[in-house]
Amino acid sequence: AVLRERVRLNTEKAKSISFDAELIKEFVKSLPFTLTEAQRKTAFQILKDMEKPRPMNRLLQGDVGSGKTIVAMIAALAAAKAGSQTAVMVPTEILAQQHYAGFTKFLTPFNIEVGLLCAKHSALSSYGSASKAAVLGQVKNGETSILIGTNALIQKGVAFKKLDLVVLDEQHRFGIDQRAALVKNNKKTTVPHLLSMTATPI
Repeated sequence: AVLRERVRLNTEKAKSISFDAELIKEFVKSLPFTLTEAQRKTAFQILKDMEKPRPMNRLLQGDVGSGKTIVAMIAALAAAKAGSQTAVMVPTEILAQQHYAGFTKFLTPFNIEVGLLCAKHSALSSYGSASKAAVLGQVKNGETSILIGTNALIQKGVAFKKLDLVVLDEQHRFGIDQRAALVKNNKKTTVPHLLSMTATPI
């Protein structure tokens, strides 16, 4: 089944997201900590995969606190600077808010608009707390480069202008239909790159 899925993905098309080495170096330098060798290697492999014209399908596994999120942030930054949008789906509102705070803190200096969309909370990094309508509007017109949220991301009314990267955090908490719905939440002929993250080896 895995091999069949790999063959199928190889027939699909994805946007080739260029690897801007200088941008990534600048971002890494701006961080208040030093990346581990494993983080550097993993980020490099992901960025090289995203350059290909077929959809990436990677699983990033690491213990809680090992720094998976910063690797996903590097991928999302590369996508944003290439004119693409990223959706980051997480299982709980608390985790979504944590990710939103982190992405906003580290990516705001790079002029990246980050949005939050959950059942009870919604926000935009340039405004703070914002209505769901405002968030959905900016996502639809492409002003918001990264949208972080729960299952709210696959609800009716959520439409991305140029979704080219999907990140699933704690991916084992999502069903196949949910993952498929997010990847297909895209009015394009290309398929988004997919990065699944988990602390639970499966």
